[in-house]
Formats: sequence, structure tokens, C-alpha cells
Amino acid sequence: MTFCMNRLAGVCLVAALAGAGVSGCVPLAIVGGAAGAGTLMFAAERRSNDTQTADRTIEQEAQQSVVNALGGRGHVTVTSYYRKVLLTGEVPAEQDRQLVYSLVNGTPGVQGIVNELAVMPNSGPAQRSSDTYVTGKVKARLMDANGVPANAIRTITERGTTYIMGRLSAQEAEFATQVVRQTSGVERVVRVIDLIVEPPAAKAGTAAVAPAGSVGSPAAAPVSEPATGVVTQPVIQPTVQEARPPIQVQTLPPVK
Repeated sequence: MTFCMNRLAGVCLVAALAGAGVSGCVPLAIVGGAAGAGTLMFAAERRSNDTQTADRTIEQEAQQSVVNALGGRGHVTVTSYYRKVLLTGEVPAEQDRQLVYSLVNGTPGVQGIVNELAVMPNSGPAQRSSDTYVTGKVKARLMDANGVPANAIRTITERGTTYIMGRLSAQEAEFATQVVRQTSGVERVVRVIDLIVEPPAAKAGTAAVAPAGSVGSPAAAPVSEPATGVVTQPVIQPTVQEARPPIQVQTLPPVK
């Protein structure tokens, strides 16, 4: 594959990858140069290899369990990040919603669930195509934004609602949120974030970069305050093992 080394090509590349169903953790980033050109580089993945494998395994096993149980009913997407699972899509009845939750909760390795499944008819091809397109635009803009660790963020869009998942500092989460809110086609933003401690340099006004030991460390104290101007509306009280950083679920409208 040949990569064009400019910002527009980078945006097109991300959109193409998103349309092909590639995960939001593609290890690429576009950084601007002095003349406005972009340089293609590899960006660090914050999850360890073991955690990435665990997330993939959780998604595969949970998704298969749901497909087997529903027998073709509904449209369910299982997304795992740091072993925390986000459920999105549609199911025909409340008992199906509870069944999916129970199945996923029983999947080995799952440490928390945010259940955003809607009880309604399945979304159609046009809606899903639009959601895929919006997700591609969001991913492209995140990769092109300063101060946003795009590879530390998973992005999913369902029926116009864009979900961002990750383990981020408060400053990184705010930067990412503003990018998503200002993306055309996004009707609602939901953050499912594990907040990590910002280093002293970030609090002094320097761009936040999490120290190597703080990401995924049980001893890291989470930042509990939501970003300024954000109204926190818990979607569901997630089940998280004790001594783990809590999931922060926040719902925000798009920027008009």
C-alpha cells in the first residue's frame, strides 16, 4: 500500500479504513509540518498486548454468544476497551436487552458494561451507512487534532450518536470531545472514559501526556471531575470490580 504524505490523504485513509470495518486503534497518526504538510508516523497504543488480546477475545466471545441466543433477532454491537464493554444497537424487546446484558456480563474477563441497547426495530441500511460515514469522519478529525491521542480512543456511531471510549486524562478527554461535537452528522456524544491522572506539566498548561506508569495502573487515582460545561448523565450504572478506575459516562449534545 502506498501512503500519500499529506493531511487530506490521511483523512481519506482513515475514512477508508473505518468504512472497511477496521478498528479505531489503527496505529497511525498525522502530524502537521511547518509547511502544512503531514507526516505519517506510528503512534503508541496505550493498551498492553495482553489487554488488546483480552479485548478482542471478549468481543468475539460475547458477540458469538449474543448471535447464538438471539437467533437473528436484533442488531447488537459489542465493543470492549480495557475489558469494559459498550453494548450498542437495537433489540426487539426488553427481555432481549436483559438477556444480552446477562450473556455479556458472564463472558470471561468482562469488568464493566455500559448498556446502550435500544428496544426498537433494527436500524436500516441507510442509517448504518450514515453511521459508518460519520465514524470515519470522527476518526479522521481525531487523528488530525492536536492534543488528542487518537490511538487511545475507540469510536462507534449508532443512529447518530457517537460513542468515544478510552483511558484518557481530563484534558485529553475534553480535547477529543470538542472534536467529536464539532463533526457534522454527530447528533449526540456519549463518553465512556476511564480518567487517568494528569502529570504536573499538564496541570501547568502543557499538553497532557500520561506517564508510562499511570496508564492501566491500579494505583493511579482517577480524576473524578467531569470537563467544564459537561452535564453528566449516567446511561447505566456499570458493574466495575473494586479497586478499578470507574467508568465515567457522559452525554453531550453536538455543537450547533
